[in-house]
Amino acid sequence: MWPATARLYPALLRAGVRVARCHDAALAGALIEGRDGSQPGPAHARELLRQVQTGSADPAAAPAGPAGLAGLAGLAAPAGTQQSLFEPPHPGETGQAGPDDLLAALIEVHAAQLAAVRADEHPDRFGLLVTAESAGGIVAAEMALAGLPWRADVHDRLLTELLGPRPAAGLGRPARLAELVAQISAAFGAPGASGAPGAPGASGPRRRPVNPDSPGQVLRAFAADGITLPSTRLAVLSGIDHPAVPPLLEYKELSRLHSAFGWSWLDTWVAGGRFRPEYVVGGVVSGRWASRGGGALQIPRTLRRAVVADPGWVLVVADAAQLEPRVLAALAGDRAFAAAAAAGDLYAELAGAFGGDRAKAKVAMLSAMYGGAGGEAGQLLAVLRQRFPAAAGYVEAAARAGEEGRVVRSVLGRTCPPPSDRWRALTEEAADPEAERDPQAGRASRARGRFTRNFVVQASAADWALVMLVCLRARLGQIDGINRSHAELTAGRPAEHGLDGPGVDGPEPAGLGLDGPELVFFQHDEVLVHCPARLADAVCAAVAQAGRDATRLVFGATPVAFPLTVAVVSCYADAK
Repeated sequence: MWPATARLYPALLRAGVRVARCHDAALAGALIEGRDGSQPGPAHARELLRQVQTGSADPAAAPAGPAGLAGLAGLAAPAGTQQSLFEPPHPGETGQAGPDDLLAALIEVHAAQLAAVRADEHPDRFGLLVTAESAGGIVAAEMALAGLPWRADVHDRLLTELLGPRPAAGLGRPARLAELVAQISAAFGAPGASGAPGAPGASGPRRRPVNPDSPGQVLRAFAADGITLPSTRLAVLSGIDHPAVPPLLEYKELSRLHSAFGWSWLDTWVAGGRFRPEYVVGGVVSGRWASRGGGALQIPRTLRRAVVADPGWVLVVADAAQLEPRVLAALAGDRAFAAAAAAGDLYAELAGAFGGDRAKAKVAMLSAMYGGAGGEAGQLLAVLRQRFPAAAGYVEAAARAGEEGRVVRSVLGRTCPPPSDRWRALTEEAADPEAERDPQAGRASRARGRFTRNFVVQASAADWALVMLVCLRARLGQIDGINRSHAELTAGRPAEHGLDGPGVDGPEPAGLGLDGPELVFFQHDEVLVHCPARLADAVCAAVAQAGRDATRLVFGATPVAFPLTVAVVSCYADAK
């Protein structure tokens, strides 16, 4: 047990120390605070741990290797004090928290957290969530160090094909973007970048060039042509008939690629053939992961061509098909819906309720989960309510809870944020029954209802995906003699809680066991494993079993199937 995996584990990994299991006080505390509104444990103990969790004490100051495990306990600064800039902590000095102080604080907080787990309405479920969250912290650190295989030369070639040669530093836009700027200006009757005249037939005085990066200039240019737009968003522009729209849409797409994943990104984030993002476990309120810098969870499909396995290795790409609708089927216990979800294509099975139209079945399902009720969506949703009342009722009950200001929880007990004070002030009933209600109140209530409706499904899907991930980590450790025992996925929980399994005899490997399969990427419902080609079949089997393990642990005995689509490829772009 330690204050924070994200702060402490990377240094140990770089020193060749691989942790089998942990209890992450920061991640566990966040889950409990989300449920209770406060952290458990004495205030002085929580403050000492916070010093390490937030970086007030630097874990890099600890010795490397196994001997450093003891040194980690001396990293906390004394509560209520501030060290000088660049001054390292000196455990044992007068007024300085030493190893015994931090260890005592950690023990106190750990005991308080375990008591808080036991006090939950469903302690087994919530305990599983705390376990999986801590295990997820281990996986995140290991994936960041292993890195996603990334061919910088392929990335550079793709950028050059799309944008033109890399411009010299500070010398403006790439060639293709400059061409599009000229086309946009010409379409609005302004001279292009080269000084060429504006669009043929343009009337009136010559206009100034239009900067497509300036929404104000774009809106004014459209207004000058008699087109009033509320914004320059893609959805708005796509419905406009004007010669500037095609180059403007292309410019937006390529400009976004250049700014978010261009040559500067490549220089910053790719080294030694690997992209190493920093994952944030539970970084989204629903429990989904986020990333800190690098846009790891938003890699454009275009650039997936640069994710290439090492020679003799492959990428095993697995994603859970139609995960969230299946999660709703399992949550609601709707027998008819569960029977449909047991099939390979859920939407195709639901199509019978919509005259055989799969697209309409999908619209109805998404409307049920995300709260769409306008136009045709409302009619389709009515059909869904009639055919699958338990499933529709489950999300509608969650929506009502949100509208009434209550909180909802995922299947394992992750709690949604409570409404803000501003929301409560806006939506509360006036003391005077004759007073008119603020017209914004109903809109705010419905918006929160849509949030909670979505939360119960999305957060439960995140529960399943997290448990699947840590189960997969354990099973990968049993492949090809790489000793990463099944117990590694646990976070201080005994075997009877279901996440433990048989270990593998033998010494612990140094580092990350780079001769065996490694988890290298995870986003929402998709996971990538980089492995030697000879182990691909074994990895595929591990993926399938991890999915079954997660279903059993999260949902128990359910008839709902959670199939994982698996592809073995050399290049990520070839997986779909």
